Amino acid sequence: MDPQQLELAVVLARIQFAFTTAFHFLFPPITIGMSWIIAGLMYRYWRTNDEVVTRAARLWIRIFALTFAVGVASGIALEFQFGANWAAYSRFVGDIFGAPLAAEVVFTFFLESTFLAMLVLGWGRLSRGVHFLSAVLVAVGATLSAFWILVANSWMQTPAGYTMVNGRPELASFAAAVFNPSTLPRFLHTVDACLMTGAFFVLGLSAILLLRRRQREVARLSFNIALLVAFAASVLQLGAGHFHAVQVAQTQPEKLAAFEGLYVTQAHAPLLIFGIPDPAARTVHYAIKIPGMLSWLATGDPRAVVRGLNDFGDDIPPIALTFYPFHLMVAFGLYFIGVTLLGLFLWWRNALHDNRLFLRLAIVTLPLPLLTNELGWIAAEVGRQPWIVYRLMRTADAVSITVPPAQIAISLGAFAVVYSVLLAAWIAFIRRELHREPAPESITPQPEVSA
Repeated sequence: MDPQQLELAVVLARIQFAFTTAFHFLFPPITIGMSWIIAGLMYRYWRTNDEVVTRAARLWIRIFALTFAVGVASGIALEFQFGANWAAYSRFVGDIFGAPLAAEVVFTFFLESTFLAMLVLGWGRLSRGVHFLSAVLVAVGATLSAFWILVANSWMQTPAGYTMVNGRPELASFAAAVFNPSTLPRFLHTVDACLMTGAFFVLGLSAILLLRRRQREVARLSFNIALLVAFAASVLQLGAGHFHAVQVAQTQPEKLAAFEGLYVTQAHAPLLIFGIPDPAARTVHYAIKIPGMLSWLATGDPRAVVRGLNDFGDDIPPIALTFYPFHLMVAFGLYFIGVTLLGLFLWWRNALHDNRLFLRLAIVTLPLPLLTNELGWIAAEVGRQPWIVYRLMRTADAVSITVPPAQIAISLGAFAVVYSVLLAAWIAFIRRELHREPAPESITPQPEVSA
């Protein structure tokens, strides 16, 4: 492959991986967040055998199951791309990268899928206690699955636990590789974002039911639970996000500088509230700053020195594609706190479920956590560039040299068609679930049968 074709192959491979990952990343946050809401409903089902709780649990379990299936189907493509479009990368990191992916399949995927089958098919066959246990194990499996995927991604961000042998990293300490510097901050930040996503998803769909006056008791119960989870997760994200940002400041200083549009290394570094970065002039126009705040947030000392982008030469990420997604992510996070506070206020005033304006606001807000997740992913991954493995391998060196650009373009088009069908089918299924009335067997309290 000549240099011009190789350069085009890198661009197309990056576009394809970004597209397939962005689509896949719509679904796991929904299922991870929903799984814990379902576990809470199943606890109440176990303890009370209440009719409304039973109906609510069965509704969300059906939606969860299909969302899980679409997430699995869309994620398979990512695995194949490592061997097809990114063969050089796979050869370079195969000794390390394969271990967490294998652990995700062996230890968590089968746990989640097995107990999900029990959860879906176990009505009238399993005791309520076993059914509740199945829901908990589905939630645990979904969360642990996220952990192993994030281990693999975090190692790319902050590699650890390896030794270089013949120009390749080889695993020296499994524990050090798994618990590399960014694993725990990234895991807490991401799982909390998943709780927000699942909660706002349930909140928005429950608002649709309330506006259409369908299954009102189920909708009211689901709306209340989702609002509480969304508020708690939104507030906790302040701490989880800060914890992750401190880690980025310590281990990836050029990414932090790109987040904040900070070009000049300085003490008493300001936190940028608003501005328009100008990479050519290496400055930020119309900047609104809080003096010393960035130094204080990153280090705990408002007088501390924070390194700027000018210190890193040409090895800096694309500024606009790092800066804007990061700031939009933060803005949406604050918006979510405001929306949930408004909902709690209306609840306190006994005006929550009949306030049509707030119900419409909940529907409008439903897709925003999904967008926020994508923005955070863009900021994190683009902020690592030009490295595919931070300071070990450049993205431009990771692409396969035997897969021509035309083949990548054809497969990208095929993915676009297949994913469009999957998305349309998923939306149609959810619409059908929201329109249908519960079957008689779904509203009959279940006896405590033996397993």
